[in-house]
Amino acid sequence: MIKTKPGFLLRRLGDESMVIAIGEASESFNGMIRLNSTGVFYWELLEQGATEDLLVAKTLERFDGPDEVTARQDVQEFLQTISMALDFDAKDH
Repeated sequence: MIKTKPGFLLRRLGDESMVIAIGEASESFNGMIRLNSTGVFYWELLEQGATEDLLVAKTLERFDGPDEVTARQDVQEFLQTISMALDFDAKDH
């Protein structure tokens, strides 16, 4: 299971979506992560807890075009990009 770390919050300002760190999380991460609409879609799934396989399946349901290999690569790249804001269960990563 992969979840967002406590203290990392999704915020929307107009058309912009970003993740910011507050409290203790801001001691190890000082900045923001900008997300496009797909990133927001993934983030909201991760807030509830998700697996890489679930993210891939939801990608294939939501978007026309990508095959499973491409969807998995995209999910893995996203997870790597925001890894500082995620808690990974050892058996899922």
